[in-house]
Amino acid sequence: MALEKVIAFFEEKGIADRIRILDESSATVALAAEALHCSPAHIAKTLSFMTSDGPILIVAAGDAKVDNAKYKTYFGVKAKMLTPEEVVQYIGHAVGGVCPFAVNDGVTVYLDDSLKRFETVFPACGSSNSAIELTPAELDMYASPRAWVDVCRLL
Repeated sequence: MALEKVIAFFEEKGIADRIRILDESSATVALAAEALHCSPAHIAKTLSFMTSDGPILIVAAGDAKVDNAKYKTYFGVKAKMLTPEEVVQYIGHAVGGVCPFAVNDGVTVYLDDSLKRFETVFPACGSSNSAIELTPAELDMYASPRAWVDVCRLL
């Protein structure tokens, strides 16, 4: 169902034909990189958190990890990831296919600066076997983030 919502979202934007439906799983950074024949760093992973202002998504490079100190400085609270059940409830996508497109109302999206060093990145499209290749500028345009943030560190 989430994949269909994302396809419809990108149909409205005129780029649904760029979505890749994969024969193999892309549910993790490693699996996505293998399926898409790219480095893990080029996978735009979407992480789900709860803040005092509600659920948020942080999209970061596949080789980045949330830095707890940076996160707390920016958001004012300790990083608390959503459980898989909460991800479906609050975000509208299941773990393994979470992306910043066609999410539930009330979800705030942030893009991490770790993505800016690439010409293109691959976020999921609502399922554990889908992705789309976007430039950081396109990701910014389609994800409609509240802000670009620096809350990650490279592994």
